[in-house]
Amino acid sequence: MGDPLILAIDQGTSATKCLLVDAAGYVVARASIPVGIEYPHPGWVQQSPMDIWASVRDGVARCLAGHDPAAVAAVGISNQRESLMLWERATGLPVGPMLGWQDQRTVDACRRVRASGAGELVRGISGLPLDPMFSALKARWLLDHYDPDRRRSGRGELCLGTVDSWLIWQLTGSHRIEMGNAARTQLLDVRRRAWSDELLDLFGVPPEVLPTLTRSDGPFGEIRNLPGLPPSVPLAGVLGDSHAALLAHGAVTPGLVKATYGTGSSVMGLVDGLDEVPQGMCLTIAWDDGAAAYAVEGNIRATGAVLAWLATLLRTTPDDLVVMAEGASSAGVDIVPAFGGLAAPWWDEHATATISGLALGATPEQLARAAIESIALQVNDVVDAVARGVGPVRCLLADGGGSANSMLMQLQADLSRTPVWRARTPDLSALGAAHLAGRTAGVWSDDDLRELPRDRDVFTPCADGAGPTGRIASWHLAVARARLRQPDETTG
Repeated sequence: MGDPLILAIDQGTSATKCLLVDAAGYVVARASIPVGIEYPHPGWVQQSPMDIWASVRDGVARCLAGHDPAAVAAVGISNQRESLMLWERATGLPVGPMLGWQDQRTVDACRRVRASGAGELVRGISGLPLDPMFSALKARWLLDHYDPDRRRSGRGELCLGTVDSWLIWQLTGSHRIEMGNAARTQLLDVRRRAWSDELLDLFGVPPEVLPTLTRSDGPFGEIRNLPGLPPSVPLAGVLGDSHAALLAHGAVTPGLVKATYGTGSSVMGLVDGLDEVPQGMCLTIAWDDGAAAYAVEGNIRATGAVLAWLATLLRTTPDDLVVMAEGASSAGVDIVPAFGGLAAPWWDEHATATISGLALGATPEQLARAAIESIALQVNDVVDAVARGVGPVRCLLADGGGSANSMLMQLQADLSRTPVWRARTPDLSALGAAHLAGRTAGVWSDDDLRELPRDRDVFTPCADGAGPTGRIASWHLAVARARLRQPDETTG
């Protein structure tokens, strides 16, 4: 057997990606398996738990092909967050679909809870604003539909879990949830790091249905159900995808902020104190390895998703849209992709998707440019919120599929007036999971992780700030229209 390898599984919204990472920190193999998404009704977004599990098995098999599985020292997981599913403890079979993080079927329930006056209670305990994106209302919906009297869940016959819980169950047979993922459910007392009795009661979730809270470095158990791997390989690290990307960037101290450009986007940075939460941002646990690392985060629902939507509308591809936008001007056109409302920093589920500024001579190139600008402008709004709350952002660490677009990265630097450091290594979430699992398994020390290769491209803001200022003002007028508000009401 040669040098140790770490196997990382990144279960994302549209695909499951797997990496093999060697002891020098380099990726020696990768695989990607697409995962289907269903939209059975307007605003509903769901996936099949069994399809997700099948994609993991397939991705691991392809990633390991040609490599000695006996060299795998540990497995790490990163995963899409807030998505939720229900399954039977006895059979392991899903009960209903997995409700995706983008799912909006609980909007009316969210409004009722807010009308009851519970919004501040929820934010105060969980660190999260009351919003359909988080898991608590999904839990209520699943239980109302598949266990309305709560008898089965109250007897522990059903298991409720996020994607990491589902994969931990499949891989090890234990019902656990990693602490950072738990912090996204809106059922956790984020300061006490314990399930909140008040929130469980508010959302109608029996404690018997919930997984055991577990540190990010485990213990999770040994892999028992992954063909090709010896049964003694430990599952040694689990992180939410955005948390894993933060770790892979090496942003392990306050002052560094990362932005992940995927289907949606997450802007996140560690903080020193639990009171340093800017308006419109969330308090979350980035990871817990015995001491919780707290972070502020702003979530954006639709960044890469707006390109996928526009490509379908124009009967082209997202890559072609990028080519169309090169050298083009949006020329007064704004796209506000509030397909399921707006998340950070607005948290307005009433907002509607809009295209404004159209004229008879509008072109597909204008729309393509406006779509790409909408990504940078949304991220900029969150970066501004971070800066107002916790101080200047020294640089923005970029990752995710969308960060490969150099035009977008330069636009981000110009609009945010902040240097953008783009990771050259794709699949940073998987790499972060590998780093944690390798540290837990003894492949790397903390000092080793600091020295691992982190190649970056740097995008420097343009010297002229007048253009960005005018573009941001136009964008905020468009956001006001999408929110059906006056312009001076768009501050959260």
